[in-house]
Amino acid sequence: MIVALRSRPDLWRFAKFLVIGVVNTLFGLAVYALLLELAGLPAQAALILAYVVGVLWNYLTHARFVFGASGYRRLPLYCLAYTAIWLVNAGALAALTGAGWRPLPAQALLVLPMALLSFLAISLVLTGRVPFLPRRGGRDG
Repeated sequence: MIVALRSRPDLWRFAKFLVIGVVNTLFGLAVYALLLELAGLPAQAALILAYVVGVLWNYLTHARFVFGASGYRRLPLYCLAYTAIWLVNAGALAALTGAGWRPLPAQALLVLPMALLSFLAISLVLTGRVPFLPRRGGRDG
């Protein structure tokens, strides 16, 4: 299976993106827990700080391990992409809860679409191209 994924660079990158996403989620949760429990911060303050630290961490892991990018010149666009993804997620969650869904199942339903949207947006920011579309010159990714 890994050999098959590696023969399709965009699918291989998406698989790595999902694995790194799990690592990033665990890291963000750990930072939140440390700020909440050890530093004694209120929940909202811990959330804001964990989010900021998490976005910086996510940038480093996505850039290095998924997209092979280096440096920080793309960080502002990365932060903008993260904000846009959050806004889409928040809007979709509000629509689902407004339609009668409970928040947890509604967000669970949104996990995969948000992961795909995140991959598309972050790919564009870090590589300058949308994955799964033919590259210039007719080569598929």
